[in-house]
Amino acid sequence: MTVSKTGLNRRAMLRGAAVAAVASPALVGKAIAAGKYTWRVQSHWPKASSSFSDSLGVVAEIVEKETDGAMKLELLGAGEFAKGPDIYNILRKGVVPMATLSPSYIQDQAQAASFLYGIPGTFRESWEMQHAVKNLGLEDLVNADLNTEGVHLMTEKVLPVEMVVSKKIESADDFKGLKIRSSGTMQDYLAAAGAAPQYIPGSELYQSLSSGVVDGAHWGAAIGAKSMSLWEVCKYHVKPGLGQTTDAFALNMSELEGLDDDVRMVLLNTIQNRFFLRSQEYSHKEAIALSQGVAEDGVEVINLPDDVLAILAETSTQILETEAAKGENAAKAADVYKTLMKDLGYV
Repeated sequence: MTVSKTGLNRRAMLRGAAVAAVASPALVGKAIAAGKYTWRVQSHWPKASSSFSDSLGVVAEIVEKETDGAMKLELLGAGEFAKGPDIYNILRKGVVPMATLSPSYIQDQAQAASFLYGIPGTFRESWEMQHAVKNLGLEDLVNADLNTEGVHLMTEKVLPVEMVVSKKIESADDFKGLKIRSSGTMQDYLAAAGAAPQYIPGSELYQSLSSGVVDGAHWGAAIGAKSMSLWEVCKYHVKPGLGQTTDAFALNMSELEGLDDDVRMVLLNTIQNRFFLRSQEYSHKEAIALSQGVAEDGVEVINLPDDVLAILAETSTQILETEAAKGENAAKAADVYKTLMKDLGYV
């Protein structure tokens, strides 16, 4: 447990601030001047991504309103200071006090990060991942490592992972060698089934697809494909989904401690409460986005062939065991998966 030089117990502070529910605007005391805090937030989302406005933008609006203008978030799109895995480093060093990122970027920093990102081929519904993250301890297991580096992670939402591709997949031979933008455990999953996945930052994704550098990608699912214009160059939307994944907010703990107590509570409560609201909202908008894609953009929904699905099912088990072997926290995260999947009748 980390105690700062100010004597403030960091984990107790973070737990305590999340206890109070924000049922109505929690305006801070008038003694805190408007505009006292301006935090730059480096996002991993390009500004074109729906989550830049619907996730990060909404949090910024709520925080400014409920602090009566005492705290403002200055939002930076992917690449303005850093992009992809580099975001964690500038956050840890205090270059920015807050960021958004994918847990796949911090697999070297936290043993359980891959489980928070999502093990493909395991959970099938958004609520299952939400339960594992917040109620069964996946987020806490990641923070057990990150807090020692002065970083605290708060999961932003759960969302499905589905591919879009420019070539129709009708057999394992069609899937073999397919160049797909991916990251984290999803990358291992696709490679094991014969594809040729590679990581590309979101800010470079459309250009990579349109120029043929890659044949397909996953950026969330339907909402991501629509907001990033991926359907313009990839007309095939692939079912079933690869799994459930998450995005996350990350906070520099020293900067967080420097906030007035009321402001800190508003920030943390806003992020905590938005997790469930945004996850459910996202599920609803997913259905709308895919229907619009089919009706308006000429998108064709296709299903992975049975031979590809068989390979992926076997690969999922292998990935879970490989990730579990990374250490004590990883093993505990794997137990969360195994227990919940058993309870659900999946294994």
